[in-house]
Amino acid sequence: QVHLVESGGGSVQAGASLRLSCLVSGNGDRDTSAMAWFRQAPGKEREAVAAIYSRTGTTYHRDFVQGRFTISYNPGKNTLYLDMNALQSEDTGVYFCAARGWTNGFGTVWREEHIWSYWGQGTQVTVSA
Repeated sequence: QVHLVESGGGSVQAGASLRLSCLVSGNGDRDTSAMAWFRQAPGKEREAVAAIYSRTGTTYHRDFVQGRFTISYNPGKNTLYLDMNALQSEDTGVYFCAARGWTNGFGTVWREEHIWSYWGQGTQVTVSA
C-alpha cells in the first residue's frame, strides 16, 4: 500500500518562503515514478501546481507559479519537495501530493486530477497579505 504524507505547511506573510515535503512509502512494488503537487483554495476546485517524472528528472510547473515554485524529488529519501518563494495570498490553500506510475513524459495530462492513483492527506498553507 502506497502512502503519501505531506508536511511543511504553515502560516506566513506575503513574500515569505516555505518548503513542503511529501514522504512516499510502501512503493517497493508499486511504480510511483510520476509525482505532483496540487492545491485547493477555500471554495475552489483542486488545481495542479507542478509535477515531476522521476526517471528523467523532467519537471512541469503551471504558469502561475513559474519562477516562484520548484518541484524536486530526492530518491535517497523517497521524498518529494515543493520549494515555494515569494508567496502571495493567492497561494493560500491545502496542498496535496499525488503519485502514479508512468512510462514516459506526460505533456499536460498531469494537470488532470483523475489520473493520479495515490494522494496524501494535505498540508495547509496560509499566506497573509
